[in-house]
Amino acid sequence: MIEDAVAAIRRGEILGLPTDTVYGVGVDPINLDAMGRLFDLKGRPDHKPVGVLVATLGQALEIVEMSDYARLLATQHWPGALTLVVTPKVIISDWVGHRQRRTIGVRVPDHPTALELLTASGPLAVTSANLSGAPETMNDIDARAVFGDRVAVYLPGTAPGGMASTVVDVSGVTPTVLREGPISI
Repeated sequence: MIEDAVAAIRRGEILGLPTDTVYGVGVDPINLDAMGRLFDLKGRPDHKPVGVLVATLGQALEIVEMSDYARLLATQHWPGALTLVVTPKVIISDWVGHRQRRTIGVRVPDHPTALELLTASGPLAVTSANLSGAPETMNDIDARAVFGDRVAVYLPGTAPGGMASTVVDVSGVTPTVLREGPISI
């Protein structure tokens, strides 16, 4: 099943995946057409950034800059429900991260299926599997009920957390909590 998901990503298609927080939908963050389809699928406003999931801190460091404090938080809470907003090292789509601030949210999910996929595929732009503003889905069955065949592959599984990740902006001098979640900072 992981091979099917990676093949779908390489074709620019959308896939569904369980994470430790909520069930998600994701695409290759460098594929602009795929990113556009992801936003269209959700009915998501263009100005609302999408984060990137990675398999390891090492994979994150290939695409983003991290301060010592950001690395400390990552070491303490990854894999887990902590998204760190940092500065990218690579050129990213306007839909990934915050355009004006040139930042990107990155995290390592604590879910075996997500980690297996990310190890095979590399970083993915992932957002919750729901229509923008609607409640998040927690598993592949509920996500399929929302999106049907507009998602190419649904990896089976349930998100045990049920709450979106904590988001902390560590791109500047003073860390700022942007969204409260399961991890207190």
